[in-house]
Amino acid sequence: MGRKEISNVSNQNLSIKKNSMMEINGNRLWESLMEMAEIGATEKGGCRRLALTDLDRQGRDLFVSWCREIGCGLEIDEMGNIFARKEGRNPNLPPVQAGSHLDTQPSGGKFDGVYGVLGALEVLRTLNDHDHVTEAPMEAICWTNEEGARFPPAMIGSGVWAGIFDLDYGHSRVDPEGKTIRDELERIGYLGTRSCSLSPVKAYYELHIEQGPVLEAQTKSVGIVTGGQGCNWYHMRLHGMDSHAGTTPCPIVGMLFRGCADHARLREAVLQQENALVTVGTIELQHNSINTIPGEVFLHHRYEASGSSSPFRIGSKTP
Repeated sequence: MGRKEISNVSNQNLSIKKNSMMEINGNRLWESLMEMAEIGATEKGGCRRLALTDLDRQGRDLFVSWCREIGCGLEIDEMGNIFARKEGRNPNLPPVQAGSHLDTQPSGGKFDGVYGVLGALEVLRTLNDHDHVTEAPMEAICWTNEEGARFPPAMIGSGVWAGIFDLDYGHSRVDPEGKTIRDELERIGYLGTRSCSLSPVKAYYELHIEQGPVLEAQTKSVGIVTGGQGCNWYHMRLHGMDSHAGTTPCPIVGMLFRGCADHARLREAVLQQENALVTVGTIELQHNSINTIPGEVFLHHRYEASGSSSPFRIGSKTP
């Protein structure tokens, strides 16, 4: 067989593989994203669906109903993490997993986390459309309280599953009203019985939006993650002197806030480091009264830095 004939055979085989490749239903995925976005929709086009609220329960219920429609097995663990499973030819093999979260920040968007959950579901739907059975099982996962907006810290559900936090710690996290994760899981009907512990996994994937302006600013469509940022949370309390507003001399009034300003200058110095980011996400004033000078300020800030000047590689623009 000559070189030309070999080339023709190779091209023919490639064509067969290409034509037989399954494609997701993009319209269905988009419609699912938009339907989920109606739960907790905000006036500005985003979503407010805090973890373990009634709205979060509605989002979970919708996801579960979609999974049941395609015959997935469903398990909920002790932290409320949802595992939708499509069995493979060999159920004894570790599963291939994909997922993210459905809870949002107070002023969250339609796609953060949700894209990862519903993208994983769309893969299972597509396999179901084609009656295709994979060798290993496939699982779509919805993690509990990934954002940490209602129950700090973030990533509690996946953290307990991975062994970073123990179950008692996860269950005992409280919201600003003193309600615990365990009580709220029970209230909304998502306190499961499956052990929340790490089990063998073949691979894990997570689709995610960028959460930043870089891709749009550079008119790129895809960013390929090549590493993760180390992230630390710091709590700082600045102490001053309580006093009454309107009668206390200015030098004393300004002491505590000068401390905050000094902290801001330190923050700017940190930002000069390569790829360093510092965000002050919470500022709490003691008493928080209009007619008093606070004697204490609490700051909760997040610091992260990457060892590389490029935490992800920018992909090419879609034609």
